[in-house]
This record gives sequence, C-alpha cells and structure tokens, in this order.
Amino acid sequence: MAAYLLKRLLLIVPTIFGVMLVTFAIVQFAPGGPVERMMAKITGTDASATSRIDGSGDSMASTQPQGSDAASAYRGAQGMEKEWIDKLNKQFGFDRPAHERFFLMLRNYLVFDFGNSFYGDVPVLQIIKEKLPVSISLGIWMMLLTYLISIPLGIRKAVHDGERFDTWTSTVLVLGYAIPGFLVAVFLLVVFAGGSFVQWFPLRGLTSDNWSELSLLGKIGDYFWHLALPLTAMSLTAFTTMTFLTRNCFLDEIRKQYVLTAKAKGLTQSKVLYGHVFRNAMLLVIAGFPGAFIHAFFTGSLLIEYIFNLDGLGLLSFESAIARNYPVVFASVYILALIAMGMNILSDFIYTLVDPRIDFETREV
Repeated sequence: MAAYLLKRLLLIVPTIFGVMLVTFAIVQFAPGGPVERMMAKITGTDASATSRIDGSGDSMASTQPQGSDAASAYRGAQGMEKEWIDKLNKQFGFDRPAHERFFLMLRNYLVFDFGNSFYGDVPVLQIIKEKLPVSISLGIWMMLLTYLISIPLGIRKAVHDGERFDTWTSTVLVLGYAIPGFLVAVFLLVVFAGGSFVQWFPLRGLTSDNWSELSLLGKIGDYFWHLALPLTAMSLTAFTTMTFLTRNCFLDEIRKQYVLTAKAKGLTQSKVLYGHVFRNAMLLVIAGFPGAFIHAFFTGSLLIEYIFNLDGLGLLSFESAIARNYPVVFASVYILALIAMGMNILSDFIYTLVDPRIDFETREV
C-alpha cells in the first residue's frame, strides 16, 4: 500500500499542473476582466461578460486577450490616458506575459501563497478561511446525515424488495428527488421562517446575534437551529441517490450464489448481510464518496447559501467568477483539486478496510 500511496501522491503534481493550466487558459480567453471592469466603473459603462455587445450584435470582448492589449482595445478606454491604463494593468498584474504570470502563480501556490483579492486588497487565504465554517458545517453534516440514513434505509429496502415498505419509501424518495433543492429551500423559508406562516427558524447565518452570551448547550442548540432548514433542503436529492445506490448494490449481491450457500449453512440473515454481503455491496457506494464529498462542500451548496444568506465557499467562488476576481477563482480551483485528489486516496484506503482482499500494490495507477 505504501508504494501505491507514493505513486498517487506523485501524480498530484502533474494533475494540479494540468488543472491550473486549463483554468488559466480559459480565463485568458474569457470575455471581460478586472481591468475592463475598473475602466467601466470610471467611464460609467457596463463591462460584464453578458452586456458588452455593441449595436451590431458583435461581441466587444470575446476575442480580446487579457492584459494591456485588451485594455487598449476596450471601447470604454477611449479618451483615457495610456498611463492610467498601464497603471491599471500593473495593479492587476497584467503587465507581464501570460506564461510568466502562470509560472509565478504556480510557484506561489506551492507554499499556499494565493496573493490578495483584486477588490479590497485582502489576502485570499484570509477570505477563504472566513468562508470555511459555513461550507464545513453544511458539508460535514450533510454527508453524515446522508450516509447514516441512506445506507440503513437502502439495506432495508433491498431486504424487503417489492414489499409495501419498499414501494412507499421509493415513492417518497422519487418525489423528493424530483423537486429542486432551491424550491424546497424557498418553501421552507415561506412556511417555517416567517414568510407567511410561522417563524420557528432563523432566516440567515449560522448563529444568532447573542451567540457569544449563550451557554455551551445553548450554543450547540442555536447552531443546529440555524442549520435545520439548509440541511433539509440540501439533503433530499442526496438521500435519494445514495439510498437507491445502496439498495441496488445489496440486491445484486443478495441474489448471488454465495449468499444462498451461506443461508443454506444456517447463518442468520444479519450475519449474511453484514458479514458477507456488506463488504462487497459497499464498494460502489464508497466509489462515489469523493464526488459526494465535493458536491456537499462546494457545488451543491451554492443556491442554498444564497437563499439562506450563508456566506460559504460555493457562493464565494461564484461571485468571484462573476466579478473576475481571478486570485480567488484560481485559489478556489487549486484547493478544490487538492481536496478532490485527497478524497480519492482516502476512498482507496476505505476500500481496503471494507474488503482486505483488495490489493492496490498489484494494480496500475
């Protein structure tokens, strides 16, 4: 396992290089940029990627490279002194060639130096640290709820396949899956957060204004009180996916010959399920762990964070991309890629714990 782990760790370097190279290249050809946005504010024009279209319908920015050439070609720059444009390019780091900026970024990222935000001149690492509590809270508790509820439910559905319990739970899960999470979030706000009916839950944030004055139990209760509605809205889709995945995996294993042999030897259903079937059926569930983890921490929480006024990494990444705040965008991608690869390695370790017969040493990475 040690040799396999070393190979996976060494693969992180070229993988990160490729991810950052593709992201950097996309940004170079993306319309707009921080320089154009700054000039738009000065000239009173709109420099957003969706509005910079002239009367003829041709894009004014889609073919412009980033840097001084883009700034000088931007129509909003007409009438502005070249010295001022050059000053803006230097301020945002676009006075250097693209390849030089890319390798400088990689060198700094190796020591987790993400620089400062384009807007506010605040260290990017500080911004990310401020958003982490929200994303960690939503991600960890959603993962725990999903796995602790969906796996036992999926096993029971497999055992009672085709019976009334399996039928009505499947109906409920499918209905929950069909309703988008953001609609559930809006519904919960309207009904339970003072929209039109009762106000049992807060509208925003992870804690109340008087959180520091509460006792330990009061703080814990207040924390989960704020998380109740966002977690409910986020978990419906995840519950359905994980439950049906577990059910189908267990059904596939239950129908195999070795299960019939174990039952014929007199083993109880509990010993058959958890002593023989579990380790084989759980392999596919574990394979989906990295994707579910990333979804819970980042991509799945964007709309929920927006609706419930929770300032986390999902919302930060989206707003940074819209504002062309490239240091925050690149740092988010870099951290997300590292976490994703770490989760893949962790899932391999869980594989070996669930089924010791798996030997990654004899497998090509």
